[in-house]
Amino acid sequence: MSPLWRCRPSLFIAITLSLIPSAWAVNTPLDLATQPEQKVSTLSKLPSLQKPEGLRPCCAFGHDLRAELKGVPVPFYRLDNIVESHQLGTHRYNDSVMRGLTSMVGGGSEKNGIIYTTQSGFIDTAHVRDSMDMTYWIASQLLQHQGSAFRVSLSHELARRDIVIRSYQVPSDPQQAFSVVVWTAARVAFDLAAWHEIAQWYGFESVPGFSEGVSAFSPEDLYSNLLGVRLAASLLLQGQGSEIKRYNSRATEIITQALDQLGAVPKHVTAQHLDRLDGQWWDSQRRVPNKWLVHHRNYLTSNARQPSAIPGEPDANHALALPEQVAGITLDDVAALELLPIKASKQLPTVSGKLTREDFQRLAEQAEAEDAQQRPALNAE
Repeated sequence: MSPLWRCRPSLFIAITLSLIPSAWAVNTPLDLATQPEQKVSTLSKLPSLQKPEGLRPCCAFGHDLRAELKGVPVPFYRLDNIVESHQLGTHRYNDSVMRGLTSMVGGGSEKNGIIYTTQSGFIDTAHVRDSMDMTYWIASQLLQHQGSAFRVSLSHELARRDIVIRSYQVPSDPQQAFSVVVWTAARVAFDLAAWHEIAQWYGFESVPGFSEGVSAFSPEDLYSNLLGVRLAASLLLQGQGSEIKRYNSRATEIITQALDQLGAVPKHVTAQHLDRLDGQWWDSQRRVPNKWLVHHRNYLTSNARQPSAIPGEPDANHALALPEQVAGITLDDVAALELLPIKASKQLPTVSGKLTREDFQRLAEQAEAEDAQQRPALNAE
């Protein structure tokens, strides 16, 4: 009987590698450089997907938050909204309104909330997941109609939201062509997230009668969305989007891996960081959904961002960005978000015709100016 080590070296290596736990493979560092690599490591088709339905319930900034209903305090209620990187549950592509509602009451496979990282400050995992799913869906749409002009409409958020895809010359190299699709999807998905922050501030309500002003421009929101589109792009460029089951499995792994790579801390340490900012960034004396529970907001809408600067934490400044061009193609010439006036648009400043990303910062700065005038003193009831 020949012992294993007497077989051919190539066969021995192959057998050895096959025995390595799959989790070890996940430990290859993710591309979280400021400017991402654009190359495709594994080319794959994408399935036909249902568009993501609604958004996962996210957290107001702070912790152990109390609540009120139409100004009346809700007794005995505290929102446990801090998470740990290895206790996030299983990612599920959000193609069902009921899945979002289930998550809202603590059910479902996912656990979402706020986590502190030493390199990127606070991250909201609900925002990460939402932007991952949106990137996946938009990429599937672009791939199905590759090179052709078409328009996709989404649900209204103070405006009719349309993704406008223009005809373009598809690169002859399949890998470059796929990279164009993925990074275009990432840019549009981020713009959808940025518009959502604007719409929340100007009065959009997912559930009529329940204000979302407390969440608008929360300091961790858009950085979390940007991280989400970056992770989705990495996943798709690795060929992990060929079916939803595979996507969900890899998304579950990659979110934890990214948080660990950015220096995720235990739950009690996140709580300590939040407590240090009580009285600066948030007001623990106020209750959800009081807008002024959150005092510090980040009104920047760019897809090239750093985390909101945290007092005393200069190292939490890891910048992330999205490419503007791939294979010589300007991605904004491939697809863009357009916002068209509807009846609810009267809540916005004067709108004449469509809005695009070019209008976002103007609207955000107007919101910032109004907040500066109206912001009450901290801890004032």
